[in-house]
Amino acid sequence: MSDAERILVTGGAGFIGSHLVDRLLAAGARVTVLDNFSTGRDANLAGAAGHDRLSIVRGSVLDAELVDRLVADSSTTYHLAAAVGVRHIVADPLASMLTNVRGTENALASAHRHKVRMLIASTSEVYGRSDQVPFREDGERVLGPTWVHRWSYSTGKAMDEHLAFAYADMGLRVSVVRYFNSYGPRIDESGYGSVIARFAGQALRGEPLTVHGDGAQTRCFTFVSDTVHGTMLAATRDAAVGTVVNIGGQHEVSILTLAEMVRTTLNPRAEIQMVPYESYYPKGFEDTRRRVPDVTRARAVLGFEATVTFEDGLRQTLDWCRRNYAGKPVMH
Repeated sequence: MSDAERILVTGGAGFIGSHLVDRLLAAGARVTVLDNFSTGRDANLAGAAGHDRLSIVRGSVLDAELVDRLVADSSTTYHLAAAVGVRHIVADPLASMLTNVRGTENALASAHRHKVRMLIASTSEVYGRSDQVPFREDGERVLGPTWVHRWSYSTGKAMDEHLAFAYADMGLRVSVVRYFNSYGPRIDESGYGSVIARFAGQALRGEPLTVHGDGAQTRCFTFVSDTVHGTMLAATRDAAVGTVVNIGGQHEVSILTLAEMVRTTLNPRAEIQMVPYESYYPKGFEDTRRRVPDVTRARAVLGFEATVTFEDGLRQTLDWCRRNYAGKPVMH
């Protein structure tokens, strides 16, 4: 990557976005971050602060004029800005939908206007509660009723993808990636990667680790370095233009098992407490039982495969949580 290449990362102060910024700077790019810091954090960019090839703009993707100016000055735009965290989505579905759909449309319109290469970050939530596991990119989407806000995030991100492919039909060089439960250093209890972050925070504070439902629901977690690598491949490979690709690992783990792993590592004396979803989410919340990616297309189109094992990634993540989470240290 040439140091003359100009990259815009919306949501660049967020969990995944900040790791992407670090990788782009290391590759020699000039990077501009656009973030409103609603869930993004200054601390996430602390390691890159003051870098002569980094510019940070505090603003919103809903500001069409600002977005247009920044996109026009880039050769590639990574659009990661979004309302994230299922609890945030169900608590404020209107603001979340506006950010996730209107903000994406602003970015796509500008990229098309200025002929800028575009990467759209989507989510495994798009698959809804489908039981066609593993999830293939061309598989069916199965959602609950529209009055259950749980599904508004899935619907909003799917609309982002529809917009992306509509612009692709008009000549925009755009790719879409669907993330599967990325985790790693900088996870935040109030943002992305919240289940591991929540368990870690609870263990370090000496609180019970709260597992929702029966804990048998499973997820495939993806270490953030793998997430970023797949994202950059999708943004630069010609074969990825006009398509959507799952970016995920394939190690499936139950949430109860995850809680036990976190407790064992951070505070073996902590309890694990089973609680109903209603204790944390609004009434009517629905969860998916399994979320496993089919990575055939990622291998074929991007040459991508996650390489960090879950055990190693979790160790690195919990080491970071131990050093960075506030609260009274746990004495063993």
